[in-house]
Amino acid sequence: MLTGDMLRRSAERFPEKPAILWQGTKLGYRELDVAANRLANALIGNGLAKGGLAKGAKVGIVCRNRPEYGIAFFGAARSGGVLVNISVLYAPEELQYVLDKADVEILLFEHVFADKIAAVRASLPKIGRYVSIGGESAGATGFDAFLAEGAPTLPEIAIHEDDPFCMTYTGGTTGRPKGVLASHRNRAITAHTVMVEEAIDDRDVVGIVTPLFHVAALNIMFQPTVLAGGTCAFLSKWSVDDFTAMARDTGMTAAFMVPTQASMVVSAPGFDAANFRAWTKLSFAGAPMPDWVQRELLEKLPNLKLTQIYGQSEVGVVTVLPHWHLPEKLGSVGRQAYNVDIAVVDGEGRPVKAGEVGELVSRGENVMLEYYKEPEQTAAFFRHGWGWTGDLATVDTDGFVTLIDRSKDMIISGGENVYPKEIENVLYAHEAVSECAVFGIPDDKWGEVPVAYVRLRSEADVSEEDLVAHCAERLARFKRPRLVKFVADFPKTPIGKIQKNVLREPYWKDREKKI
Repeated sequence: MLTGDMLRRSAERFPEKPAILWQGTKLGYRELDVAANRLANALIGNGLAKGGLAKGAKVGIVCRNRPEYGIAFFGAARSGGVLVNISVLYAPEELQYVLDKADVEILLFEHVFADKIAAVRASLPKIGRYVSIGGESAGATGFDAFLAEGAPTLPEIAIHEDDPFCMTYTGGTTGRPKGVLASHRNRAITAHTVMVEEAIDDRDVVGIVTPLFHVAALNIMFQPTVLAGGTCAFLSKWSVDDFTAMARDTGMTAAFMVPTQASMVVSAPGFDAANFRAWTKLSFAGAPMPDWVQRELLEKLPNLKLTQIYGQSEVGVVTVLPHWHLPEKLGSVGRQAYNVDIAVVDGEGRPVKAGEVGELVSRGENVMLEYYKEPEQTAAFFRHGWGWTGDLATVDTDGFVTLIDRSKDMIISGGENVYPKEIENVLYAHEAVSECAVFGIPDDKWGEVPVAYVRLRSEADVSEEDLVAHCAERLARFKRPRLVKFVADFPKTPIGKIQKNVLREPYWKDREKKI
């Protein structure tokens, strides 16, 4: 299924219905459909000589969550181009690297980032045109003026399901970010997965509260909501107050959140369940959801149904744990989604037995095309007919998958394999712990040993010794953290994943970590 057809069909079914709500404004399905056509035709233009794009050309976007992002998503898809979704948090050097590596030829950017764009413009000769969103910027065409260059009718261009249309960048927890290039078919599979497994339908108002430049918001929530004919409520910048107001004012019924966001909501002073009266569906991923957060969510919002999902930019959503399997399967990330293939395998791609540790892999039409211009990393990802996620896991006899850890995060201490996630799960069981991160640091005797960084709940009073004793009751001696450091916050990726590489780097500077 082509991405543009998802919008077209919903516009035919619900022409006057709001497709996007944002800061008190509404963009209806018919309006979104026409605007997407205009953008597509403006991008196509009259050939490269006049600033238009050839099929497969790269269209970059640096923008917060706002209606123009939705127009760009479907417009680029209908043009035959590839929308390159770029983090608004990048420093100029990172921005320059990604824009150059991705071969971006036209850049759409929100005007509030004009200074950042100006700082790298001279080093980006491939970009032939700049389009400013939400305000004027020197040397750029205004977004509305650019739309006016395109006809309102569907472009006459041959597009196939296997054509690339979307590129998102990995979270950057290690090394340089990689461009995950996906086809229309790849992301259509994920859209259908989410619509079915998370029960999104045309009655829903879905809060888009993580950044659209990441796959979680763009392809795992926005795209399936449009496919279903629901309404998307965009939040440009996260805060509990803004989220609460949005949920109340739009009648939000569903949302995807990272656990950090959920914990902030339930812990907020003056929490009032009346603001979330319509909210019945919450899906989450990206990091462990502490038990206390789940308990408080269900206590304060008893009508809220929690669905845990697992996926990656490279494979979309591949496992789902719906609420009716709790508490029996608590700790699992669920079972294989209905329309994908997964397995837990050994190093040769052979399925491991139930309960044995292996690497989670996926294959099929949900899996990306490639890491753009990264042939070696692409070859390392695709092996033995599978896409390898890098996540170690076990699977039980019922087919439920439990993540053990990232393969690269595994600690080898005195020849023993230590999985940081196992230690983190024990720490999360302590009522004082709000967030934690466990990683290995060098040790002359054991090679490396585990340490824990911990953020406590605001009212908690607990010592390092208390937490080590808590771990000692539940873990073998070699797994206990040798150091517990209390922190006020953690460095995180835009979707809330703790950046362990940032925490780990000072300890390993000038030393080689061998796994």
